[in-house]
Amino acid sequence: MLSRDEYLAAWSRWHGGTDPGDSRLVHGWLTLAYTLAVPLARLSPLVATALGLLVAGASILPAAAGGAWLIAAGLLVALSGLLDSLDGALAIAGGRASRRGFVLDSAVDRLTEIGYALAFWAAGAPGWLAAAFAALCWLPDYLRARAGQAGVSETGAISVWERPTRVAMAALGLIGAGVVASLGYAVAVVTVATAVGCLLGVVGTAQLGIQLRRALAD
Repeated sequence: MLSRDEYLAAWSRWHGGTDPGDSRLVHGWLTLAYTLAVPLARLSPLVATALGLLVAGASILPAAAGGAWLIAAGLLVALSGLLDSLDGALAIAGGRASRRGFVLDSAVDRLTEIGYALAFWAAGAPGWLAAAFAALCWLPDYLRARAGQAGVSETGAISVWERPTRVAMAALGLIGAGVVASLGYAVAVVTVATAVGCLLGVVGTAQLGIQLRRALAD
């Protein structure tokens, strides 16, 4: 296994030179993933990827059940995000990273984020708002991919709407809704969490758009 610093440097290379130190949230998230990966070094990254997708899908059922079950839905969302980061840590720190795995991981990330949006919708958020949440999870990474095809080698600085933020927003929104469910505010909390996620998505996409515009103009 690579050391933590070596892992963070390798992660940066795989993500277009993005410095994880630019964001405390991202840096902390990656450090946690690395810490979990060390004792699980022999686990295949593909196993963690598959489990992350299954857990994200499983969050929809307790979200639909409502009430205190929303807490379980939020915990499943958080676990799916951890598993997603764990597969990357296992692959990169364990020297098993590949272009095929990188693309597969990105595709699974988008599928899990659809799962988060469906969980919000099942918990009572308006369908159009949940759909907007899913779209804004997808759009920044689509823009980065297209910019890469256009020859942009750097992905730009970390925005306010990176993968850890999306996971945290979905998990905390559902958990918070479960906590206040007995008071009758679950739907309101879920709706607000979805709306805040959309707002962060718009801001993050705008940040990325400005960076890519400059890069594409060079």
